[in-house]
Amino acid sequence: MKFSAREDIDQPIDTVFQAVTDFDAFERRMLRRGVDVTRDEKVPLDQVGARWKANAQWRGRQYDVDAELVSLTPGVGYAIESKTSGIDCMGVVDLVALSKTRTRLFVSLDLKPTTLSSRLFVQSLRLAKGTLSRRFKSRISEFASDLSG
Repeated sequence: MKFSAREDIDQPIDTVFQAVTDFDAFERRMLRRGVDVTRDEKVPLDQVGARWKANAQWRGRQYDVDAELVSLTPGVGYAIESKTSGIDCMGVVDLVALSKTRTRLFVSLDLKPTTLSSRLFVQSLRLAKGTLSRRFKSRISEFASDLSG
C-alpha cells in the first residue's frame, strides 16, 4: 500500500533540503506525539547508515520500529527503510527545483506486509485509505506551509 504527497514550496532547494534532513526536529515532533525515539549514535545523522529505534502505540497496540537511512543525495533527497512486526516500509523524500526560489517536495511511503497477520492489518488500513491519505497529505502540506511562511 502506498501513500504519496506533493507540495510546492516557495523556498530555494537548499533551504528545503536542510529542513527535510533536520532529523533532530523530526525526532522532537515524534516525541511530542508520544513516540519514544532513540538514535543509534554509531553513524552520524548526515550519512547513510544512520539508525533509529522507535516505540509507538497505535490503535491500542505497541509497535517497535527499526529505521535506517539507506540513501542520501545532497540537494535531491533521501530514503529511509523501516521494519516492524511483519511490515516493511520505504519512505522516500525527493526534491525538484522548479526555479531558484521554488521547490517541489515529493514524499511517499510504501508499506509491504511480510506475514499473514500483517497482511490482515494492511488490508484493514486499505479500508481507511481515504482518511489516512488525507491525514498524510495534510501533514505534508502543514510542513510545506511552515517552510513557505
